[in-house]
Amino acid sequence: MLPIPTKFFVTSGKAVSKISDLNAFDQALLAGGLSEQNLVSVSSVLPIGIKQVRKRDLPMGAITHCVLAQQRGGEGETVAAGIAYGFREDGFGGYVAEGHMHGTKRSLKEVMEWKMGEMANLRGIKFRRIEYRIEELSIPMDHYGACLAALVFLV
Repeated sequence: MLPIPTKFFVTSGKAVSKISDLNAFDQALLAGGLSEQNLVSVSSVLPIGIKQVRKRDLPMGAITHCVLAQQRGGEGETVAAGIAYGFREDGFGGYVAEGHMHGTKRSLKEVMEWKMGEMANLRGIKFRRIEYRIEELSIPMDHYGACLAALVFLV
């Protein structure tokens, strides 16, 4: 049998670097507490009975499953990355959507609302409520930048 996550937490980070967008992303991972993990990107299903917990430290090198949104950019740009998540009204788990754009937090939230609405429509369900974690960054001149948001699964 495959492991089914029983807990999750949400985290995010943003950073700038004069060196590269990859270095900015690495610093954003550090800000979000995920820089020492081996991240495995997964899709969007929250299992029945999963519980949200506070962010916790994870062991260095751990294989860490997460729904990850990231956006990188260059000088003068505004970038945003985020996740939205919600549990079904009928109690049968929930779903996560990720998003990213060259744009503002407000614009990204609108896109995330559409994504979650479409997920609900396709399944013929309603969400109890939808939670958001979105980071926005205006990148200064002569810099690169990165934003990320993640929902991290724990077994």
